Amino acid sequence: MTPAGRFAPSPSGELHVGNLRTAILAWLFARSTGRDFLLRVEDLDRARAGAEAEQLRDLAAIGVTWDGAVVRQTDRREMYDEAIGRLRDAGLTYECFCTRREIQEAPSAPHAPQGAYPGTCRNLGPAELEFKRSARPAAIRLRAEATEYTVQDVLHGEFTGVVDDFVLRRNDGVTAYNLAVVVDDAAQGVDQVVRGDDLLPSTPRQAYLAALLHIPVPEYAHVQLVVNSDGARLAKRDGAVTLADLALAGASVMEVRDHILQSVGLPSGSLEQALAAFVPGKLPREPWVWTGMGSAGSAAG
Repeated sequence: MTPAGRFAPSPSGELHVGNLRTAILAWLFARSTGRDFLLRVEDLDRARAGAEAEQLRDLAAIGVTWDGAVVRQTDRREMYDEAIGRLRDAGLTYECFCTRREIQEAPSAPHAPQGAYPGTCRNLGPAELEFKRSARPAAIRLRAEATEYTVQDVLHGEFTGVVDDFVLRRNDGVTAYNLAVVVDDAAQGVDQVVRGDDLLPSTPRQAYLAALLHIPVPEYAHVQLVVNSDGARLAKRDGAVTLADLALAGASVMEVRDHILQSVGLPSGSLEQALAAFVPGKLPREPWVWTGMGSAGSAAG
């Protein structure tokens, strides 16, 4: 299987310039290292009708190309079930009946890292399990044997984060992101993961799970986000931030692409031209403040 990088959007709506910037960077990372570049639609629970087609259209418009067919998570349930079955057979799962509120209000376990699941359902006896099953369906949690895990990131270096008994399958039957993304990357031969640095805190959980499943941990590169003038992550409520809205404001696709390339210190032009000048170590280490198409934007400081 050819080594690959990927871009994996959730089809909840049109991509904005922050999403497009991450897609371009993931493409540059993959192509600069001779990898294939794959596109995966993460549609387990956030799909809006027509959004996938809009996203594929916009990615193609800015010059992002991908290899092979687009993969959708909703077609991969059997793979997720098989992985959970392997963990269950190894004694590494348990049923959890906690509501979100119960988890928030529960006292933390002694010495548990901040934000970790307190283990309320970890050691339920047979009678308790039978009673709780009669009241509500169970989620499936990982029975973690670590409280933290360390990963290496191309841009952030060594990063150690919390590992707890995180959810593998929700009580509505939907596979949780942390399990699906690990299984998907392994199945597709993805050994390079480039994504926004808002996902860095969840990466130790995913790397730990990969190790339990005897899956090679990919190379990670968490790139800086695009933020608004208040320093918050860019969103569609921030005005004209999608290709369609920017077009209505008079900005062409090529101008938007060039604006994004300039934000990471690359020359204007096609992505192939940018690829020749791409050096990961020279990427900005601060978020890009989106100020619209009237200026080149700036780095937050």
